[in-house]
Amino acid sequence: MIDSTNTDAIAQTIQTAIAPVFLLAGISGIFNVISTRLSRSVDRSRVLEQLHPGSTGKEHERHVEELRNIDRRITLANRATSLCVASALSICLVIILLFVSQMAEFPMGDGVALLFVLSMLLLAGGLVCFLSEIRIAVKSGWVRKELLERDR
Repeated sequence: MIDSTNTDAIAQTIQTAIAPVFLLAGISGIFNVISTRLSRSVDRSRVLEQLHPGSTGKEHERHVEELRNIDRRITLANRATSLCVASALSICLVIILLFVSQMAEFPMGDGVALLFVLSMLLLAGGLVCFLSEIRIAVKSGWVRKELLERDR
């Protein structure tokens, strides 16, 4: 016979774990965007690496400047990914602790709360890195005025 008290407690734990699960889904969306931006940066760096040896003068200087920006963007995207992965892992630990706490009937509320705060700090750090990467991309992505051929 199934113990209805235990089943109710497990159902309550599942309900409690739903919010962190949705957070994991949100983080996966962030991963998707970061990885797309990272792959585009890597692709562009490969193109510039091909052009770099044959360039001279101002063109060479632009290539070097763009490569430096791309290198910084790749570093920030990698850091954002690492922080978001750490956040997702700590959210997984929150969910595990919720169930272990319920099954072992051992209160771990403080541990769960601390892990959740840690995961939010890691996620915030990842988002700051992501924002920094976007700012570098926007700042370096403006079309040069001489190419716009506007009347002066």
